[in-house]
Amino acid sequence: MHYRMGVDVGGSHTDAVLLDENLCCVHGVKVPTTANVDSGIREAVERLGKESGIHPRQVKLATLGTTHCANAVVERKNLSRVGMIRIGAPATRSVPPMVGWPEDLKKAIGSVYFLVRGGREYNGTPIVPLDLEEIRHACRQMKGLVDAVAITAVFAPTDPADEDLAAEIVREELGASIPVTRSGELAGLGLLDRENATILNAALNRTANRVIEGFRRALEQAGMQANIFFGQNDGTMMPEKMARRFPIRMIACGPVHSLRGAAHLSKMSDAVVVDVGGTTTDVGMVSNRFPRESIDPAEIGGVKINASMPDLLSVGVGGGTVIRGGPEDICLGPDSVGHRLTQLARCFGGSTWTLTDAAAAIGRIGWTPFMSVTEEEKQRSQKAMSVVKNRVEEAIDRIKGGPSPVSVILVGGGSSLLPDELTGASQVIRPPHHEVANAVGAALGQVGAQVERIVSLEEESRDYVYQHLKKETFEATVRQGADPKTVRLISVEEIPLSYLPGKSVRFRLKAAGDIRTSAEDTAVL
Repeated sequence: MHYRMGVDVGGSHTDAVLLDENLCCVHGVKVPTTANVDSGIREAVERLGKESGIHPRQVKLATLGTTHCANAVVERKNLSRVGMIRIGAPATRSVPPMVGWPEDLKKAIGSVYFLVRGGREYNGTPIVPLDLEEIRHACRQMKGLVDAVAITAVFAPTDPADEDLAAEIVREELGASIPVTRSGELAGLGLLDRENATILNAALNRTANRVIEGFRRALEQAGMQANIFFGQNDGTMMPEKMARRFPIRMIACGPVHSLRGAAHLSKMSDAVVVDVGGTTTDVGMVSNRFPRESIDPAEIGGVKINASMPDLLSVGVGGGTVIRGGPEDICLGPDSVGHRLTQLARCFGGSTWTLTDAAAAIGRIGWTPFMSVTEEEKQRSQKAMSVVKNRVEEAIDRIKGGPSPVSVILVGGGSSLLPDELTGASQVIRPPHHEVANAVGAALGQVGAQVERIVSLEEESRDYVYQHLKKETFEATVRQGADPKTVRLISVEEIPLSYLPGKSVRFRLKAAGDIRTSAEDTAVL
């Protein structure tokens, strides 16, 4: 029997699970996330092996979802210094790179940027010739000042030729070891938000490498020789080499894994998922068992990007949220004890009153010998639980997008904060292993790929173009590590662009498939 392991690092807990060959959850563990996150991963992996009794060599696939990249941006820590090259002069000189960025984030990454002549129209026609000497001059100016380079060209997603040439020059001038991010590989058409995503991706190179190496060490110490994959923002996985190149694709994978895990555990294809963690509650929607994608630009650490991100609402309540005031002037948070819940909360012998204590006080979770509760504290707890319920119901109402009741799946270690009936829910489901749904979502292990193109339908038929792009999307998914026999389309977008000539249409196709796990298959990854 072979198994797959999923690990998900959250703000308060690190969860790990084992799934068998039928994707049934065999065992799961939760350990507090430590200040040194790598040690929390090691502890979770070691405990999972000991408690399950599964031999480490039986684990053939190990997947990780992590908050490392998001935390690095939010906390402005462990970020690489980035040199930026925008190919678009003279047309784009009016707005410089990093416009509107928070000053502390600009300081952490640096403001070394160059605007060079070049760029193309949506159909590949050069706006002005690419100035190769300007790029060489930019590289010589940034030598020794940057750890990574971000290249953005006008309409690069439709024609990457200018970015490809620039990347070759960067490697010639700065060395083959310097990480280079090209925007056309990463995000959508809009120049500024795509450029922002490219810069952040380059800045996260150091953090991504540390995470990957830490995960590898944890598996080696546990005696595992599994293939390694990392979570993406759309609910699929990517192999190690892609995670090193595109760390920004991991930035929202934690909540997404919870959505995927909730759909799998409940056997529901379409539902609202409420994931209650230690600090926040994330509310999202799954369609066809995959997270619904946001149509709005995402914002990370105060920076707007147009990379693919899930449609999520975050509510500032969780199991570690601190409660202040009495029944009449109750105040929840915004601070949380987070991963120190088991040291600071009343129900664990501490002195801080949290939402977990309130749930225990009204009997929603098991009683604890550390607590004695006054009548006033019970009333305060009832009020706190009522506030939590109302906030989550508002989020469900906003995310579902219509008046009709929907199925709601409750997951996460703090899901006991919520009752079995919620306004706007046709049914409330708390599936088995719901407390480790995020790790289950990581362990499901499907890989995915996306292709986005602007095409003209004047010379080719719509069906011909669609079939060509479908084939391209399937081939990209297989290159990511998918079993060709399992690849399927999970979404198709087709948007006519009336403001462009030539019957222009923007296609965006996504596909996913099961990870190849045999020795013959994984040898190509």
